[in-house]
Amino acid sequence: MSLIKLIKKLPKTELHLHIEGSLEPSLMWALASKHGVSLPFDSVEAIEAAYQFEDLQSFLDLYYQGADVLRDEDDFYQLMMAYLTRCYEDNVVHAEIMFDPQTHTSRGVGFDVFMPAFQRAMDEAKQKWGMSVYLIMSFLRHLPEKDAIETLTQARAYYPMIKAVGLDSSELGNPPEKFVKVFAAARALGFKCVAHAGEEGPPEYIWQALDLLRVDRIDHGVRSIEDETLMKRLKDEGIPLTVCPQSNIKLCVFDHMKEHNILELLDDDLCVTVNADDPSYFGGYLNDNYRALMTHLAMDEIQLVKLVKNSFIASFLPPEEKNSWLRKIDLLVAGQ
Repeated sequence: MSLIKLIKKLPKTELHLHIEGSLEPSLMWALASKHGVSLPFDSVEAIEAAYQFEDLQSFLDLYYQGADVLRDEDDFYQLMMAYLTRCYEDNVVHAEIMFDPQTHTSRGVGFDVFMPAFQRAMDEAKQKWGMSVYLIMSFLRHLPEKDAIETLTQARAYYPMIKAVGLDSSELGNPPEKFVKVFAAARALGFKCVAHAGEEGPPEYIWQALDLLRVDRIDHGVRSIEDETLMKRLKDEGIPLTVCPQSNIKLCVFDHMKEHNILELLDDDLCVTVNADDPSYFGGYLNDNYRALMTHLAMDEIQLVKLVKNSFIASFLPPEEKNSWLRKIDLLVAGQ
C-alpha cells in the first residue's frame, strides 16, 4: 500500500485542535450575513486571501474577529459538526477539541449557548460514526488569571462535558507562571491539564508548564530541541508534544516545512503527535499535515505509524481503548 493510502486508511486521533480555528470562510460569510455582522471583506475569496500571517499575533487578530459571527446555538452546532465531518473523512476516530469560552463570554455569548451546541454535534458524531470526542476548555493567556478563574467558575454546570483545561492565545510575554492558581484549582476538580508552550515562547515556558502548571502534555513544544536537559526530561517522562506542522509554517515558526523538526523529535523517541491546530486558517486538516510530512520531510511508513500510535498513547482515552486501537493499527499495517 502506498504511504498516501496508508495515511487515509489508518485510524487516528487529533489532540490539538481549536474549534474556533476550524471556521471556514464560507461559514464565516454565511453567519455574518445571517446576523448582520460587518466583516472587513467583500467576499469569501477575500477572506481566504487574508489568511496570510506574519506571526501568531497577526493570526489571532483575525481569529477573534472571525469568532464574532458565532452568535447562537445553531452557529456553534454548525461549527462543530463541520469539523467532525472532516474528522470522519480523515478517519479521525477520536478528537480532543479545545474551545475558548472567554472569546464568547466577552461578547455576551454564554456557556448555555455553545455547550449544548457542542454536545448535540458530538452526540450526532458518536451515533453516526462511533466517534469519541473530549472537550478541552482553554484559558486565554493574554488576559489576567482572575478572568480564567472566573471562567472556571462559570463552567461549573458543564464540568461533566469537559475533560481538560488548557492555555492558549498570545504566548510571548504571557508565561505559564501567570496561571498557577487556576491550574491548581482545575487539577483539584479532577481535570487533565495541557498548555501551549515552546511555539514562539522559549524552552523556559515548557519548564514552567511542567513544573508550575503540572500539565499532562505540551501543546506545540517544538522549541524544546534548544534545551538538551529538557529533551531528556520529555523523553524520560514520556511527556507528549502535540505538534502542528502546517500551523508552524503559517505562523513563521519555521520558514519552510523542510526545516521542521518534528521527525527529529520523533527519532529522538519523544512522544510527538501530528495535529492541525486551526485548520481553516492554516490551510489543512489532519491528513493534510501528514501528507506535508511525507512530501517535504520524506516521512516513511515506520515514522507514520509511530506518529499515529503516539496520537492514541498521548490521548486521554482509557487505557483499554488505547490498547484496542493500537492493536487495530498493528493488524492493519501487517495486513496491508
